[in-house]
Amino acid sequence: MSSQQYIPGTNFLVKELYDYLEGFGNYQKFIHPPLSHALFFTNANRLYRSEAVVGAIPKVNNSPIHPPLGLRTEKLSGSAFIGPRSLAMHTWVYRVQPSVVHGRHTPYLHESESGNPTRAKHLTPDSKIWDAFPLQEPSDWFSQRLIGTTGNPAEKSGLSTWVYNIGQDMKPCTAFASLDGEALIVPQTGALDITTELGKLLVRANEIVVIPRGLRYHVKLVDGAPSRGFICELYQGHFRLPELGIMGTSGAAHVRDFQVSVAHFDGKIIEKDGTQVAMSSKANWTIVSRLDYKLFACEQDHTPFDVVGWHGTLYPYKYDLAKFDFLANVHYDHKDPSAHTVLTAPSYGKAPNTAVVDFIIFGKRHEAAMDTHRLPWYHRNTMNEFSYAIWSGPPSTDGTENVPFPGAFSCGAVTAHGPGEEEYRVLKQVDGMKPELAMDGPLTIGMFETECPLYLTEWAMAKAIENSPADMKKIAD
Repeated sequence: MSSQQYIPGTNFLVKELYDYLEGFGNYQKFIHPPLSHALFFTNANRLYRSEAVVGAIPKVNNSPIHPPLGLRTEKLSGSAFIGPRSLAMHTWVYRVQPSVVHGRHTPYLHESESGNPTRAKHLTPDSKIWDAFPLQEPSDWFSQRLIGTTGNPAEKSGLSTWVYNIGQDMKPCTAFASLDGEALIVPQTGALDITTELGKLLVRANEIVVIPRGLRYHVKLVDGAPSRGFICELYQGHFRLPELGIMGTSGAAHVRDFQVSVAHFDGKIIEKDGTQVAMSSKANWTIVSRLDYKLFACEQDHTPFDVVGWHGTLYPYKYDLAKFDFLANVHYDHKDPSAHTVLTAPSYGKAPNTAVVDFIIFGKRHEAAMDTHRLPWYHRNTMNEFSYAIWSGPPSTDGTENVPFPGAFSCGAVTAHGPGEEEYRVLKQVDGMKPELAMDGPLTIGMFETECPLYLTEWAMAKAIENSPADMKKIAD
C-alpha cells in the first residue's frame, strides 16, 4: 500500500505570487508572515486584522483624534448597522487619503454595450447554449458583457451574470468598483492578478474570488496571457458557506481552505517632524464605478490603494475548487446537486433554506452505486441553472482552445434538460458497481443556480446557438 499523502488542490500552471490570511467564518489559521507584514487574527465573527506596517491600526478606539502614521479612519459597510451581529459585514480601513477626495462622476463608455448595457428582458422556455467566447478580442476589464439578470440592483434584489473576456491589462492608474453588488468571479481560463484596497490576490482558472460591493480594484493579466470567465454580481445579501446539516463538521468547502488578502499599500513611510507618516504615491487616477449596470468615472490625484491597515468582516477572499470535499454515492441513487454547493446567498424572508443563488461545482470524485445509471436523472428544476466549463489545463499548441463545448449553458426554471440520447445509451452499459474516478483532469463544471428566472439580454440571445443537441429531439426507445 502506498504511503504517499494525498493533498487535494489544483496543479496550477501559474504559480502563487502572494501571501494570504487563511480561513473563513470563525476559523483562522496563523502562518508566520514575511517581515513586510504584520498579521493578527481575531477569532470572533469572521473578523480579520492585517497591517502592511506594524502599528497602522489604532488600539481599541477605531476613530482616535490622531490615528497612527497620520492615517485617516474610514469604514466600509456591507450590512445595516443594527442588523444581527452574526450577519454583520463591515471593515475599518486606515488610509493615507479618504475615498471622498475625488472629482465629479461622469458617464463612462455609455456609447458601448459594456458601459451602458441593454436591459435584460428576454425570457424563454428553451435552454440556451453559448460556444466558448473568443479570447482574441483586445479588451480589458471594462469590456464585461451582461448576459442576464434577475431582480434589480436599485432594489437590492436578485443578481446579474456577466462574462469577461480580456486580452490586456487595465490601463495604469485605473480602478474599478461595483456599487451594485458583491462579485463572485470565476475564471474559465487564464489567470487574473488583482490588486484591491485590502491587498492582492492571484486568481487562476479553477479558483474563485469574491470581491465586496464598493471595494476598488485593478486587474492585470499574468504574463499577458488572455483570460475569460463569468461573474455573478449579487445584489441581495452576501455569499456565505452553506449549512452542513447532517453532514456534520466536515465536508463541502472547508473553512480552512479559503484565503484572504493581506494589507498592502502603494506608498512609503517617511519621517516628518520627528514622527513616522505614511505617504501614498501621487498620480492622476481614474476610478470607474458601475451603478445600475452603467459605468461612471471620476478622477483623483492619488492612488486608491493607500490602505496601510484594516480590520473587519468584509474583505476579498479566494478558494481553490479542487479542495472541495464531495459527498459521494456509496449505496444507490444520486445525491441532489445541492450537495455540491460551494457558496450560497440565503434568500431571507422566503421559504426556509432557499437561496438567491447557489454556486455549485462538479469536479474530481469517485462514483459507485448499485443499480444506478451513471448519469443523473432528467430534470425540471424549480431553480434557473447557468453552467459553464472551467479549464485549468495548458493551452493548445495550435492556437485553438481546449475549453470543452459548451462555453456556457442556461436552463430556465422548470425547463426540461438532461443528457443526450447517445450519451445516455453508452453510459447505460456501464457497471455502476465498479468505482470510477470521475472528472480526473483539468475540467470542472461550475453553475450559478438562481432562485428566480434569468432574463437574458438581446446580446446574449443573439450569441446563443442551438438550444439542445440534435439527438435530444429524438424520442427515446
